[in-house]
Amino acid sequence: MNVQWRKPGLLVPPLCLLLLASGIVSLGIGTAHIPPHDVLSVLIGKPVQGPAEAIVRDIRLPRLILAVLIGAALAVAGTAMQGFFQNPMADPYIVGVSSGAALGATLGMVFRIDFWIAGLSATPVFAFAGALGATFLVYTLSLRGGRVPVGLLLLVGVAVGALAAAATSFLMIIGDEDLRLILFWLLGSLSSRRWAHVQMVLPYVILGITLIWAYARDLNLFLLGEETAQHTGVEVERVKRIVLSAAALLAAAAVSVSGIIGFVGLIVPHLMRLITGPDHRRLIPISALSGALLMVHADMLARTLVAPSEIPIGIITSALGCPFFLLLIARRKDTAF
Repeated sequence: MNVQWRKPGLLVPPLCLLLLASGIVSLGIGTAHIPPHDVLSVLIGKPVQGPAEAIVRDIRLPRLILAVLIGAALAVAGTAMQGFFQNPMADPYIVGVSSGAALGATLGMVFRIDFWIAGLSATPVFAFAGALGATFLVYTLSLRGGRVPVGLLLLVGVAVGALAAAATSFLMIIGDEDLRLILFWLLGSLSSRRWAHVQMVLPYVILGITLIWAYARDLNLFLLGEETAQHTGVEVERVKRIVLSAAALLAAAAVSVSGIIGFVGLIVPHLMRLITGPDHRRLIPISALSGALLMVHADMLARTLVAPSEIPIGIITSALGCPFFLLLIARRKDTAF
């Protein structure tokens, strides 16, 4: 499966329209069904009778925007990581982001650390700090003479991730906090997310995507090898630091408010690369839109499959992503990735 779209730029308008239509549908479905015309009325500021306005504006709209931001962030972070490691099997959690976030969030919940900053509880703040802390530790341990060998970075990331996962499991055993609450967070969820969560992640998502987009040409040259990229004028180590930091920032921001959502940063860039080709200048925006679209639909399924209960969104993305990824592997005629 390696058929590339002849004009990838033509994918952007239909993806935008599909994302808009999916968003309107998402705002209308749930325990309380709201017709599309009422949803549109709320969005353009027209008064609507009943509780529809409050449901759409205060509950479902921030959740929808978060789904878009998180999907785009994870997809672009995955695109950057796959270009960085020159391997389409890489994902944004490879440098310890998810394990660090899990450890930070579990610390907050097990020890019942309770505070509020700008409308946010301790859990997302601790998760964000843990994700960035783990990434910084992985980067620092991988430094060798001012350089960061990509292979060493991968090995250190695996080791730090395993250590953080062990610490998380230990805390869950000794803590008397509700394990179901911790597991629900670890599996990913957008339940009870409000505008404060949107305000927390929005600047980081914009900054991270902008930085990675700015270095799209350098990521293209990385595909030819570090030595070739350096000979063409790329400051390899500087680009590594910036791209790695931006990807980690995107993943940390997403994980801090949603928990750990797998496969989005792995499947979306991989599939879009097969469709559009390896040019990051068009791969990045198309991956961002596709990741957002996947998250919106996954969130709809999480809310509606066993309504009025809710399934962790990480289960949905894994259930969709794992078989699809195995199908991609099965269709490949070669063994090199």
